[in-house]
Amino acid sequence: MDGHSHGHDAPPRVTARTELVLWAAVTVILAAVGVGLALTWPSNFSDLGSQQFLEDGASWEQATVESVDPETGVMTVQVHGDSGTAEVQPAGIPGIQVEPGDVISVVQLETGEVIFSDFERTQPMLILLVLYVLAVLLVARWKGLGALLGLALALGVVAFYTVPALLNGSPPILVGLVTGTGALSILLYVAHGFNARTTTAFLGTVAGLLVTALLGSWAIGAAHIPGVPSEAEVNVGFVSGTLSLSGLALCGLMLAGLGVLNDVTVTQASAVWELRRARPDLSRWDVYRRAMRVGRDHIASTVYTIAFAYVGSALPLIVLILVYNNSVGRAVGSSEIAGEVVRTLVGSLGLVLAVPFTTLIGAVVAQPGALKSSPSARRERRLNPTTPQVAPETDN
Repeated sequence: MDGHSHGHDAPPRVTARTELVLWAAVTVILAAVGVGLALTWPSNFSDLGSQQFLEDGASWEQATVESVDPETGVMTVQVHGDSGTAEVQPAGIPGIQVEPGDVISVVQLETGEVIFSDFERTQPMLILLVLYVLAVLLVARWKGLGALLGLALALGVVAFYTVPALLNGSPPILVGLVTGTGALSILLYVAHGFNARTTTAFLGTVAGLLVTALLGSWAIGAAHIPGVPSEAEVNVGFVSGTLSLSGLALCGLMLAGLGVLNDVTVTQASAVWELRRARPDLSRWDVYRRAMRVGRDHIASTVYTIAFAYVGSALPLIVLILVYNNSVGRAVGSSEIAGEVVRTLVGSLGLVLAVPFTTLIGAVVAQPGALKSSPSARRERRLNPTTPQVAPETDN
């Protein structure tokens, strides 16, 4: 047995002074969030649910397709809750293939006319949700439960604060910072517990969020995002005249990369803690340097993870743009793609800068733990009272 291994299993410790500094920083941040929340809290929630999507007398219904005319595509459907059948005109959208037995969503007008809306997807989506929750709980156990509860609370923040605040005309950058920081405080501490390692990840993530906000506020204006708003953004503009589309894009940019940013900072904090546990003999600089090797790998993998996530989601749009006789530069500069490129680049910059910041905090905070007091550890220290420390490794 190596003589220098007797303290390797001791968990890192955090001094009382360091704990005080960490919690003071968290208190200041959360106090700032509280002030921002008070300044941007919606005066009323009347805009939520205030718009009537359907005309008077119309209602959403589910229907089962009984038959489909092979020539005209006209469907005969059984509307759930009605005794008779109704004819529904085909959707007229390429790729929509309706077959007998399919359950579809329809709009039933006051006149009795039935209009095809979309496929009914509630059941398969619920099955996937249940499978996802079970997988998280089986693999991650209590931490998985904490993560799911934190996610539910964070989504509640978006639904009951972010959206009403934006509709009330509050500054989007302030709303984004309050939402992101508030959601992070819920997600991190519920999922990972109230400890110095979680606080290290929290501070690193907040720093990355601030970088994203500053860069995003410049990039959105400089690149004129959204230059040509999407259909959803145009509809939002008509619904709420107080909502700035560019501000909405900025707030969305800040929240879009929050999950990946949080993932990277939590990983870095864990890497520092585990490295300190395994090698209590290392200096702070050696811990930082070695943990950054993990960080560089994580950054490299995240770069193409984010890129391919966008390519996969926007593949139909990319195909459509490239089919036309157009230069690649002009295609990338189009409003649809440019918005996603700007979001990806700004979010990635915040992520890249958060990694060394989180690693530095962790290297300073996590100190070598006390030696274990088990009989074997005491015997080993007795046999090796002057065991030399292992020399730090050099960079590859």
